[in-house]
Amino acid sequence: MNAASAESHPARWTWTRWLTLFALVLATQIGFIFLFGEREQIVPRAVTNVPTLRLADGSDELIALSDPTLFALPNPKDFASSIWLQMHTNAPQDFRWTESPRWLQLPVEEIGAAFGRFMQTNRFENFQLRFKPQPKLSAPESPVDSASAQTSRLQIEGDLVSRRLLVPVNLPSLPYDDAIAPSKVQVLVDAAGDVASVVLLESSGWNDADQSALRLARAARFAPSPHLTIGRMIFYWHTVPSSVSP
Repeated sequence: MNAASAESHPARWTWTRWLTLFALVLATQIGFIFLFGEREQIVPRAVTNVPTLRLADGSDELIALSDPTLFALPNPKDFASSIWLQMHTNAPQDFRWTESPRWLQLPVEEIGAAFGRFMQTNRFENFQLRFKPQPKLSAPESPVDSASAQTSRLQIEGDLVSRRLLVPVNLPSLPYDDAIAPSKVQVLVDAAGDVASVVLLESSGWNDADQSALRLARAARFAPSPHLTIGRMIFYWHTVPSSVSP
């Protein structure tokens, strides 16, 4: 029974037999290679068109093109280098005197003669240096009439100028020992030309003069007009000493 089963199932190869077979086959192939292989000397292939690396100095043209001062500063390779890089030498002249130097005499009487002739033939304008501007003079404006006026006078201002006086107003000279300011009176004139209202705007400083101005303003008569008119009557007073009768 055991013998029959052994004949029907053959024995398996072990790992040792497989490794031995593999080593035998490998050794056979290597032997064939050394036996039938060509034995020629290996010649290295020439290297061509291979990039090389080298250090560039300051004279390289590609480096010079990236220089921002290429056209601003002198360059040994520009168009003028052939001129300013060359050193020009001038040979000294050979001075050979044939006789001793003879000094020129200076006549004393001719010293300054050329300058004297120049001043005689050239005349210069005389001018003054004005470093400071001329002062601007202005007379002060006097708010009162001149004390030298011989008579009192009346001045009309405003819209009342367009209406003429029917009867001239005669202003008297006031007995006062000093000059007084004018009396300014505002008047309202109706359509018929009569003065409807008087108001003292500015006083002269003397009550008698102001009252005289109001009285003369009420008595004034103007030309008729279709509208009411408002204006100013300014009385410039002439004064005389109080001892002199006006």
